[in-house]
Amino acid sequence: METVILSLGGSLIAPDGVDTDYLKKFKVVLDSFISKGFRFVIVCGGGSTARTYQKSAGELSSLHSEDLDWLGIHATRLNAHLLRTIFRGAAHPRIITDPTAKIIFKEKVLVGAGWKPGFSTDMVAVLLAKNLGVKKIINLSNVEFVFDKDPKLFSDAKKFESVSWVDFRKIVGDKWIPGANLPFDPIASKEAEILGLTVVIADGCDLKNFADILENKRFKGTTIS
Repeated sequence: METVILSLGGSLIAPDGVDTDYLKKFKVVLDSFISKGFRFVIVCGGGSTARTYQKSAGELSSLHSEDLDWLGIHATRLNAHLLRTIFRGAAHPRIITDPTAKIIFKEKVLVGAGWKPGFSTDMVAVLLAKNLGVKKIINLSNVEFVFDKDPKLFSDAKKFESVSWVDFRKIVGDKWIPGANLPFDPIASKEAEILGLTVVIADGCDLKNFADILENKRFKGTTIS
């Protein structure tokens, strides 16, 4: 049985409210691979829910970064409970919120969420990979490739189909900022490099492409290793 760890961006789950149409199609894809012997660990991001609460709190009070983190963490847990409910028939009954705790699950789906301040859901995915002995993470968001700079601002931005951790970390830096919009969290990147993990960055909206990744076919996206 192959275990696949997915870091599922909140921008896919709740870009502006819950995207039920996307989640319905996402479930169809996962169900088809579960029937082929796969099992999935899905770590959920916070999406617009996190940003809405963080923005509102910032307008009403002077916030510490820990406050911003906790708002984001609880948003990821709400999204995680949504995913666990969607996969109820196949999912482990509890949401994983501590990726370092001993985990035993026989179900086809395990859903994870934010842990504690200072740790993004990307970091949770990396720690779960370490915990479960998995060497590859698929990061699905609204980002199709890793670029050397923001392609929305720079027309000459260079995209990468593959990139080393050393070069990737030069792009994203070394500091975690709650709510930051980066392909993969810098702190998680450092840990992934130490652990020798491979991370695939791909556009989660393209579910045919996602299936190609699972089947080890040629795909659109960036492989970091």
